Amino acid sequence: MINAEGLTKFYGTQCAVDNISLNIERGEIVGLLGPNGAGKTTTLRMLTGFLMPSSGSIRIKDIDIDENPLKVKGLIGYLSEAAPLYNEMLAFDYLRFVAEIRGIEKGRIDSRLKHVADLCGINEAMHKPIGTLSKGYKQRVGLAHAMIDDPEILILDEPTSGLDPNQIVEIRDIIREIGKEKTVILSTHILTEAEATCDRIIIINRGKIVADEGIDTLKGRMGKEFLINISLKNALFDNVREVLSSISGVTGVTLGGVDQDLLKVSIHCGSDRDLREEIYKEIKKQTWILMEFYHEAQTLEKVFRDLTREN
Repeated sequence: MINAEGLTKFYGTQCAVDNISLNIERGEIVGLLGPNGAGKTTTLRMLTGFLMPSSGSIRIKDIDIDENPLKVKGLIGYLSEAAPLYNEMLAFDYLRFVAEIRGIEKGRIDSRLKHVADLCGINEAMHKPIGTLSKGYKQRVGLAHAMIDDPEILILDEPTSGLDPNQIVEIRDIIREIGKEKTVILSTHILTEAEATCDRIIIINRGKIVADEGIDTLKGRMGKEFLINISLKNALFDNVREVLSSISGVTGVTLGGVDQDLLKVSIHCGSDRDLREEIYKEIKKQTWILMEFYHEAQTLEKVFRDLTREN
């Protein structure tokens, strides 16, 4: 459905997107994740044809976006982070205006308006000025705008940004409903939000893809990896690392910090076994004084932090 090869985008000397490739199938809901400034919005704008890449190629339904940009744009509905709404217009008038400029036949406009109003839950807001609507309703009108001409692909940039928890759940439900019929790509920096909505997650950091996995694969990674954090007195980190790294299933031992005479250590475990007993027994053999010992389960948020942290 969507195939991008070697996408690169420079703004002057700054590389915002660095040689990434994507392949998204029909009917997928894909989350594009990354910290602020990672290159998510630039990537989406290139996929929509709003920005031209510095290098690389994009094909939508096997149509080259360079060769036939208008045809490709006709396949895509796009909602930017700041929905481009005319606040002085009634929602009904605005969506009719959008339908007309998108070239929908006059005989179909009313049925499309009714469909998107029902789908996005904006019937009660249709005859109100957009400027008087809440942020959540404005986002719904923006979604209706993106859906008005029944595109095959929906691209959403931070669709829940600035919404309260109830509004986030409402928009999430709408996206899942839309995803039953459309290919959806949405960007966010909140991994748990993507978990609740998407089939697949692509994590981008500093312009590069650092993960491209299904939700189940990510959860499988979570199930096998966890941390055990300890605090010790009378211990040197090099000795602690040497002793604890010898335990089967320990994949790494890292320094968490030194607070006066208290050594904080994180033990990375990649085993299905519970290693706490073995770690405790090894500590007992030493002259160290154990001050703190607790288990930290791997979470989606932690996976995200590990993949996007500096260095």
